[in-house]
Amino acid sequence: MDQTTGRPKNWLVESILVTLFCCLPLGIVGIINAAKVNGAFDAGDMAGAVKASADAKKWTKLAFIIGLVLNVVGGIAYFFMVKKAMEAGMDLQNMEGY
Repeated sequence: MDQTTGRPKNWLVESILVTLFCCLPLGIVGIINAAKVNGAFDAGDMAGAVKASADAKKWTKLAFIIGLVLNVVGGIAYFFMVKKAMEAGMDLQNMEGY
């Protein structure tokens, strides 16, 4: 991006996707900042547009990372809960024959 002539990336699509699939609260902050980029640029506030773009990028990436970590941790916890439930079910089945 050329900061003197080009419109900064607004990160709106990425923010929406992260909000839907990863981390709702932080994704919303990303959307809010992404929505400010074009308005600031069109008003001639290049510094404001660059700051809003940087903030949108920061919140979008943070939401993605936190969402990814939480999903991995949740998947691991789910695996161990299912494994434990299956082990408990097998023990109950073995005890029924006694």
